[in-house]
Amino acid sequence: MKVAILGHGNIGRAAEAAVKAAPDMELAGIYHHDDCLSCIAGNIDVMLVCTPTREVQKFATVLAARGICTVDSFDIHGQIWSLRTALDAVCQANQSVSIISAGWDPGSDSMVRALLMAMAPNGLTYTNFGPGRSMGHTVAAKAIPGVKNALSMTIPLGTGIHRRMVYIELEEGADFKTVEAAILADDYFAHDETHVIAVESVEALNNVAHGVNLVRNGVSGETHNQRFEFNMTINNPALTGQVMVSCARAAMRMKERGEFGAKTMIELRPIDLLPGTKEILIKALV
Repeated sequence: MKVAILGHGNIGRAAEAAVKAAPDMELAGIYHHDDCLSCIAGNIDVMLVCTPTREVQKFATVLAARGICTVDSFDIHGQIWSLRTALDAVCQANQSVSIISAGWDPGSDSMVRALLMAMAPNGLTYTNFGPGRSMGHTVAAKAIPGVKNALSMTIPLGTGIHRRMVYIELEEGADFKTVEAAILADDYFAHDETHVIAVESVEALNNVAHGVNLVRNGVSGETHNQRFEFNMTINNPALTGQVMVSCARAAMRMKERGEFGAKTMIELRPIDLLPGTKEILIKALV
């Protein structure tokens, strides 16, 4: 399949490496934010939309309307359903597929949470991120007027509660208090304990490591004290890019079956994410 990339920042570069490593994909082009959408070639099966989250809907809508499948890593949890609803109508009308929020959280972690809920339907799940760099929060902080560079670190406090440590380099003449207030008011940061710290060099602090600890305590049938735990330590953009590439494969398989529309990862068939025939995969994994 011919897979192209829109946006070539940290996630776009990681997605490029994952496409080149995939046995069933060919890199069909790399497009930058300032490229006119009209110049995008028509021989693309799937476009990986590696733009900032707040630009995803604009680009995915235009691409889906042309019948091009899209995959994005939209990461504002509270807006995922509205994005799915909007893109689903476009995809249905133009026989395309959009897989949204296809990173690791939301994304692959969402699938883990769904599986744990199936194993223990009643109970509580805690998702603890980090410590590590949040790509979406970092991009949001960089977009604040007066910020030259930024790094947002997520610190887990337990039971799904997090602290955001936002390190910023200021543009010359920028007022720290004004910038701080804008960051604290942004929807990415407004719901968590957030600390904004001015530094001389963000690059000296830069680290793309991240991780997650997922814990569910629940009940299977009538049996209590069921406890499940999932842990990973990762390179954030590398895993995001890889998940997006795997979802590109799923998007093409859905389109071939005539299953058009916008989907989140918990709606996918896990086998569609993997290269290889159904027989080989079932024999290896079941």
